[in-house]
Amino acid sequence: MTADTIVAADLRINARWVIPIEPAGVVLEDHAVLVQGERIAAVLPRSEADKQVRAREVIDLPHHAVMPGLINMHGHAAMSLFRGMADDLPLMTWLNDHIWPAEGKFVSDAFTVDGTRLAIAEMLRTGTTTFSDMYFFPEVAAEVAHDIGIRAQICFPVLDFPTMWGSGPDEYLSKGQALIERWQGNSLITAGIGPHAPYTVSDEPLVRIQELAAKTGAPIQIHLHETAFEVTEALEKTGKRPSERLADLGLLGPGTQCVHMTQVDDTDIELLQRSGAHVIHCPESNLKLASGLCPVDRLLTSGVNVAIGTDGAASNNDLDLFGELKSAAMIGKVVAENAAALSAHNALAMATINGARALGRDHELGSLVAGKFADIIAVDLSDPFLQPVYDPASHLVYSSHSRQVSHSWIAGVPQVQEGALTRIDVPDLMLKVQSWAERIRQSSGE
Repeated sequence: MTADTIVAADLRINARWVIPIEPAGVVLEDHAVLVQGERIAAVLPRSEADKQVRAREVIDLPHHAVMPGLINMHGHAAMSLFRGMADDLPLMTWLNDHIWPAEGKFVSDAFTVDGTRLAIAEMLRTGTTTFSDMYFFPEVAAEVAHDIGIRAQICFPVLDFPTMWGSGPDEYLSKGQALIERWQGNSLITAGIGPHAPYTVSDEPLVRIQELAAKTGAPIQIHLHETAFEVTEALEKTGKRPSERLADLGLLGPGTQCVHMTQVDDTDIELLQRSGAHVIHCPESNLKLASGLCPVDRLLTSGVNVAIGTDGAASNNDLDLFGELKSAAMIGKVVAENAAALSAHNALAMATINGARALGRDHELGSLVAGKFADIIAVDLSDPFLQPVYDPASHLVYSSHSRQVSHSWIAGVPQVQEGALTRIDVPDLMLKVQSWAERIRQSSGE
């Protein structure tokens, strides 16, 4: 812009601090973010904006940090209706004896509608503007997300055995291909392939998954190296670590998102480096299920892209990505035995630009850069318990609470305004949630 240029914008957001994520490690003071249509038009000092910008709407946020919306790279949204059920149990006991039986009894398209809406309400309210989901009835979850206007990667499940969504791999892949075709080219919804885990999907379906991904460009997201038992069992049965098996089958590549990775050795890191596959870190779920600790700092310094996810509310028990960032930063330091490991800025990058890279969308998401989608959040740092504010990036990771998210926009459309959801009827949703809770309680005899 030249000094005499007058720029028109749909929205001007004046903020005390702007954390653009790109360039890395930067905090801009007293800046304005300009939005035109669905995109960011510019980020510039307020003094320049005062002279050069005419906006239809101006929002002043004098005590706020403004940054890109968070990207939650792994979860099972509809499982929010199982929040707090069967807590404090080992992973396989939790799955085999409680979660899978409950899913067989209750999960349906109606369950998925209400559970996904509940999850989206929580994610929007706590700063997430893009999420990745892997669950049954993905076609339903995709429609719910699209109707609300949140960005989502919806991964359809593939397992060797029947579930409420299908009879086996043939039906899963047939339905999944239709899902991919349905959302091809959509800016909000991307369909992906979600083989559950190496121990629940055999070689033949995995090969077909690789072929479908190559044909359609669909991403692959898989639970991988979640526990030491998984790796030990794989070595006993196949003579290979799960990552090696996937690499041999052609499943590791730039479109692959490896969820958990708590059990990592030099071989795994080399495979991740060579393939360009991404790691999705879910620290609080891994802690709660005692699955292990992902060596995030080691992966990042090795050049592996690491993004972050909450996992489902049944194993977390929330979808608060800011809370996840604090846990990730703390754990990252302990695992690395280095207090300087995984800085606040690195943690924020994991939940923004790194997530965008894992989605293959870092050219249009994950930072406040002109031309990218206007997926923006504002966090109010005026609370007395947050004073004084020396470094807003540090506060966002170590001090603030996600409920201080005051505003949220996706593609320039307001989703949260002054702390209130704009696109979800919360009282109606709560009536539906209470109805499901009562049915689940009665079934379990509680």
